[in-house]
Amino acid sequence: LAQSLDGIVEDFRTRPLDGAPYAYVTLDALVVKCREGGRIVNVCVVHAVGVNRDGFRESLGLDVVTAEDGAAWLAYIRGLVARGLTGVKLVSSDAHPGLVDAIAATLPGASWQRCRTHFMRNLLTRVPKSAQGFVATMVRTIFAQPDAATVREQHGRIVAQLEVRAAAAAALLDEAGPDLLA
Repeated sequence: LAQSLDGIVEDFRTRPLDGAPYAYVTLDALVVKCREGGRIVNVCVVHAVGVNRDGFRESLGLDVVTAEDGAAWLAYIRGLVARGLTGVKLVSSDAHPGLVDAIAATLPGASWQRCRTHFMRNLLTRVPKSAQGFVATMVRTIFAQPDAATVREQHGRIVAQLEVRAAAAAALLDEAGPDLLA
């Protein structure tokens, strides 16, 4: 059954990306267990989703790599560009250093924004479990503002409020400000 799908999957993975420009792109990876040579190993499944010229989300590509490192991300994004990924204005991803560098190297002119979901997971590890709901609610108010200036103001207010209750979380939120608010 799997062999009968190989051709279909390969056609999907190598198809031309003809919905350009893809103004917004999200990149992510997931570690999964895979049977390889009779043993179970961890591999990374990398995935890209873009918003095409018609405003619809489109799965741009999927690949399996041995490690989520800069070289793997660079090769993956270069493959997307070779297939027609153009017009990218904003890329959202986690803050993996190899990924951020690969985005800068392959998508010149595109802004990078740290994924809010991944950031929130990182942030909440720095506060007690009993305060996580409160902190998450406070941080979400940053992004519920009507314009960029108000977003920046709210970010500053939340950092100041967190400094009293959760200094480590406040420091991370302050440090990540430029990447989150891109």
